[in-house]
Amino acid sequence: MTTIVVVRKGREVAIAADTLVTFGDTRLSGAYEANQKIFSVGDSYIGIAGTAAHFPVLGRLLASMDDVRLNSRDDVFETFMRAHSLLKQHYFLNTKEDDDDPYESSQLTALIANPSGIYGVYSYREVFSFERFWAIGSGRNFALGAMHAVYDRLESAHEIAEAGIGGGIEFDKSSAGPYRIYSFPTRA
Repeated sequence: MTTIVVVRKGREVAIAADTLVTFGDTRLSGAYEANQKIFSVGDSYIGIAGTAAHFPVLGRLLASMDDVRLNSRDDVFETFMRAHSLLKQHYFLNTKEDDDDPYESSQLTALIANPSGIYGVYSYREVFSFERFWAIGSGRNFALGAMHAVYDRLESAHEIAEAGIGGGIEFDKSSAGPYRIYSFPTRA
């Protein structure tokens, strides 16, 4: 699985991810593969949790789409609604999870960081706009606890993201370093 975190503090935003990929009981660390769980689209960084197949597919899809906007909760929703249709049409997305699902699933969970803020997207295209921090993946609970413990004490989003990703890597068996972190100023 993974640990991915986003943080917003003051006039700074940060996103970080571990680099471990697992195949059942087999671990493929960043020492053997350049595992990139965060990619950029315009001025946004997107981290994805879930199957490794999402990384090249979603990265390529969003890079090829016209008018990708990710600077508000509504923009993210509209972009991922269009992406869902294209994932089905061109990439053969299997939308089936459970028989009683209310909507088709996009089968992914993502965090987005850009100068306008930090956002989360879940499998039914639910979009959240976070004020402080959030985490996804199997190491999320460790990351959330670590970030909660240091948020008021540390000055920068970058440092808080480091604490979060460090907690996930330290205690989640499916997360490992090295990690990647990106931080930048907010718009206002």
